[in-house]
Amino acid sequence: MWEAAGMYHRWLDRWDEQRASRGDVPKEEAAYVLDAELAFPDSHGVTSLAEFCALADRATVDPTFFADPGQKDTVVTREDGWIRFKSSVSTGVEENDLVWAKVTKRRSTDRALVVFHHWNASFRSPKIANFFSRRAVAVVEMAMPYHLERSRPASSYADYMLSPNLGRTMQSMRQAVLDGRKLIRALKNEGYEDISVLGMSLGSWVAGLIAAHDPIVRRAALFLSAGSLADMVWTGRATHHIRASLEPEISLVDLRRAWGPLNLENYADNLARTDLDLQFVFATRDTVVLPELSKHLMAKLENAGAAPGILELNCGHYSLSLPPQIIWAGMSVLRLLSRSGRSVL
Repeated sequence: MWEAAGMYHRWLDRWDEQRASRGDVPKEEAAYVLDAELAFPDSHGVTSLAEFCALADRATVDPTFFADPGQKDTVVTREDGWIRFKSSVSTGVEENDLVWAKVTKRRSTDRALVVFHHWNASFRSPKIANFFSRRAVAVVEMAMPYHLERSRPASSYADYMLSPNLGRTMQSMRQAVLDGRKLIRALKNEGYEDISVLGMSLGSWVAGLIAAHDPIVRRAALFLSAGSLADMVWTGRATHHIRASLEPEISLVDLRRAWGPLNLENYADNLARTDLDLQFVFATRDTVVLPELSKHLMAKLENAGAAPGILELNCGHYSLSLPPQIIWAGMSVLRLLSRSGRSVL
C-alpha cells in the first residue's frame, strides 16, 4: 500500500512539473522598474527604492488604500448572465479597464460566491460554477486585471498583473481588490444578503485582501495561499523569471517592504474579526506557494485570534485541480458556506 501511494505521489509531482513547464513557455524576463506613480497615484518624483518603501509603509496602515474614493453605487450592465462595469482604476489599457464577471445561477437565491481565478487563467471554471449553483448559491466569476476579456492586446500571458515592475504589480493587485469590492457592492444592491469569496492561488491574495477590508464579506475560502506575496514570487516555481529580474536590483527584505500592502499577514487582525469565517486549502507538495509560507500565515492568524478551517492535501499546486483533491476542496467550501446555519443542499 505504501509503495502504491509513493508511486501515485511521484506521478503527481511529475504531472505538476509538466504543467509548470508548459506555463513557462510564454514567460519572459522584464526589467526591474519602480513606477511608483502607478502604485501610489498621488506620488510625484519618486525615484528611489527607499521613497517607494516609505510610501508602501504608509499604505499598509492606511485603511483607505483599498477603498474606492467615490464609494458610489456601481453602474453595471447586465446581459445574458454577464455583469460589466468600468474599473475604479484607469490603466490606459482599454480592455483591462472594463470589468467582466460571469454569473451562474440556477434558482432564486440571496447567496453569492464571488470567485477570483489563478494567475494566467485562460478560462473560467464551469465545474465549480455548476457545483455551487446547483446548491442555491449564485457563482460570480470576475476576470482579474489583464486576464480573459481584460487581456492586453498582443500579450501572451498576464505579464502586467505580476511582474518585476513594482508599481504596476501593486496597481494591478489594488485594481483587482477595488474591482472585486465594486462587484460585491453591486451584488449587495441587487439583493444578495450573504456574500462569500473564493480565491485560488494569486486570486486568493485578492480574495483575502477583499475579506480583510470589506465587512460585507461573511466567509472567505482561500486555496493555495500564503501571506507574503514577495516571498511567494521569490521562492515559487512559477515566478523564477521575475526573481531573475529582481535579484540583481533589490533584496527580498526590501521587496517585502515594497509590497507590504499586498501581504495578508499585515491584515491578520482584520481577517480575525468575529464575523468572518475563513477556510484554507493547502497543497503539501506545492512548489509554487511553498508550504512553509502558508504555515507562517496560519501562525499569524492564530496569534491574532482567528480559528480558520484548514485542509491540507498531499498534492502539488496544479494537481489540486485533479480528483479526488478538488472534490475534497469543494466539500470544504460547502462546509464553510453552511457555517451560517443555512444548509447548502
